[in-house]
Amino acid sequence: MYNVKSNKATEFINDDEILETLKYAEKNKNNKQLINKLIEKARNCTGLTHREAAVLLECNLEEENNKIYSLAKEIKEKFYGNRIVMFAPLYLSNYCVNGCTYCPYHFKNKHIPRKKLTQKEIEKEVIALQDMGHKRLALETGEDPINNPIEYVLESINTIYSIKHKNGAIRRVNVNIAATTVENYKKLKKAGIGTYILFQETYNKEAYEALHPTGPKHDYNYHTEAMDRAMDGGIDDVGCGVLFGLNLYRYDFVGLLMHAEHLEAVKGIGPHTISVPRIRPADDINPHEFTNAISDEIFAKIVAVLRIAVPYTGLIVSTRESQKTREKVLELGVSQLSGGSSTSVGGYAIKEKKYESSAQFDISDDRTLDEIVNWLLEIGHIPSFCTACYREGRTGDRFMTLVKNGQIANCCLPNALITLKEYLEDYASPLTKENGEKVIATEIKKIPNEKVRQIVLEYLSKLNNGKRDFRF
Repeated sequence: MYNVKSNKATEFINDDEILETLKYAEKNKNNKQLINKLIEKARNCTGLTHREAAVLLECNLEEENNKIYSLAKEIKEKFYGNRIVMFAPLYLSNYCVNGCTYCPYHFKNKHIPRKKLTQKEIEKEVIALQDMGHKRLALETGEDPINNPIEYVLESINTIYSIKHKNGAIRRVNVNIAATTVENYKKLKKAGIGTYILFQETYNKEAYEALHPTGPKHDYNYHTEAMDRAMDGGIDDVGCGVLFGLNLYRYDFVGLLMHAEHLEAVKGIGPHTISVPRIRPADDINPHEFTNAISDEIFAKIVAVLRIAVPYTGLIVSTRESQKTREKVLELGVSQLSGGSSTSVGGYAIKEKKYESSAQFDISDDRTLDEIVNWLLEIGHIPSFCTACYREGRTGDRFMTLVKNGQIANCCLPNALITLKEYLEDYASPLTKENGEKVIATEIKKIPNEKVRQIVLEYLSKLNNGKRDFRF
């Protein structure tokens, strides 16, 4: 039985409801009247249900599809403008006890080097990331209660926040670790994490269990209910996602939105972010073995419909995707990008030889952070290193309230310009700095509040004179 408010995974992610939704979407994929009605409903920026969104994803009408893409761009512009938040992953350890068939960290893989960073090595990695200009990290680690206990993660978070190098500082640490207990989520909250991230991989229970044949991750219910426990542990912001290509994309798309609806119904707030990774080549993993891989066109439409369905949720695309693909989906709703990323343990400061690679997957966009920042500037975006909301306590329902009433814009553009200026002063190449200064000069005129604009100008002047870390 489908029950959005249930605390049982198989009830709030109900297989029968998903299959009925897919039948409904297939039946109405050419229903022009219904599709236009849904597009008009979405124009109010109140979102769509999983069933309504499924119809738009399945829509087979060219004119209506163009309307969907156009509306996604409008909503992206309304809530996020042309700002793109930058981050990087930091892999702490690839020891893992799970048998996930799509991940090279699975415990049966005996030829991938197993590594776990010491606190001293973490310090080196963080300094390397700070020297690039990063302010926001996403911690990654395999699931291994002996090698990667919660105490190791907590110690690592403390180490990261403690490192101040030149003008560098990591101001927000997001955490992507395996599903755990309410008590451990409380510990993560106390440690000062930003968003707790956990990808579902697939919402199809049968497929999920086959893809995770051994290890604690095999437990579908415990994994799927993790976000509820995280919020019960006091974590305000959670990030969901599936790995497209493992299962039928339509099924997982609906499951993803049902999960968002569930969190909204029982916790009063949906996911802070949604990630949309696609399966990539990796050691011991051949993506061609997964026959559900999706095309660039389908990927772009998934992003567009997600932006329409959950207009207040940040959408993340990583360096799994190529420059060309990332540029396309930036216009359709993506609000966060990784840059200069490494998916290896010790991939930033502790350079490894290719044959010793501990990478979780191959990246498609291997440009440096500076190259990505300059690219974003040249195509009309503002690279933002802002972490102000997290540090000012604007998280969870407080953040969403500000987004929904439009007030967050009074903070976002000023903070984006201030943190971009910091990057330009401390890390940018001459060309990036030149382009960035031009963008700041143009964008500052768009701040509607005169008082705020004057404060930003004052902060920018102080940044020129060596001061750092201003925020609204």
